[in-house]
Amino acid sequence: MSEWASLIRDVPDFPEPGILFKDVTPLLADARGFAVCLHDMAAPWHDRGIEVVCGIESRGFIFGAALASMLGVGFVPLRKAGKLPAATEGVDYTLEYDHARLEIHRDALMPGQRVLIVDDVLATGGTLAASRELVEQVGATVAGAVVVLELAFLDGRSRWSDGAPLEALVSYP
Repeated sequence: MSEWASLIRDVPDFPEPGILFKDVTPLLADARGFAVCLHDMAAPWHDRGIEVVCGIESRGFIFGAALASMLGVGFVPLRKAGKLPAATEGVDYTLEYDHARLEIHRDALMPGQRVLIVDDVLATGGTLAASRELVEQVGATVAGAVVVLELAFLDGRSRWSDGAPLEALVSYP
């Protein structure tokens, strides 16, 4: 496991009892740890023809925008419902403990554009699957996804469709 992974803090019973929240804010606050984490996130994608990074609200924005800069490509946010000002497309999905909707500007991606989806955590896989559906709904191609950490015991990876790679830097069994 990477040295920076020790900067991820466990917060029990958040956002509700029985949930062990993996808090990346200490990682974000550590300049060296964050830089090494971003380097590790970018490494598998340099030669895969990525044209745009899509980051999932909200921590995916932080990792995604920085990763897009490292890869020399643009960044497109995947936002919660009602947060984007122009015409949108959206996908409704189920979280571990709630329902949600992700949206994207209709004109944010070009047909066939190769997209890397970025988020901080892969838990049950609903948000990542919805993101993939949303990117494909506007005509772009999902080249893959990368997350900082995966909660493997929740089996969220099983909701990721075949064909595009899914990278997780740290996996908690």
